[in-house]
Amino acid sequence: QVQLVESGGELVQAGASLRLSCAASGLTFSLYMMSWFRQAPGKEREFVAAIRRDSTAYYAESVKGRFTISRGNVKNAVYLQMNSLSLEDTAVYYCAVRNTDYAGRYNDYHYYHYWGQGTQVTVSS
Repeated sequence: QVQLVESGGELVQAGASLRLSCAASGLTFSLYMMSWFRQAPGKEREFVAAIRRDSTAYYAESVKGRFTISRGNVKNAVYLQMNSLSLEDTAVYYCAVRNTDYAGRYNDYHYYHYWGQGTQVTVSS
């Protein structure tokens, strides 16, 4: 049984940093693309960042230069370092896995097969 468990979300002030973690179990984690998506109230789930098995990373334009995705294959984990947080980053952040390392449509949540329960990130002014 595949499980993804996110952690690290909290209430912070604008300009602060946070590091999200996602612990995976029940699959050969090192073979697959791992990603982060987020969903704000009343909005569609949106792509944040993705990382392939060779650590090639992709980012949404809105977070490029501020967020960094990384993976720890030994620990079956993926991380999202978020710097210079703004009010617009407030959302529930989800960890997602697709059962391929293929990078096509990496930013489309319909192409992901496993999801965590999400962790809330709230940025206040």
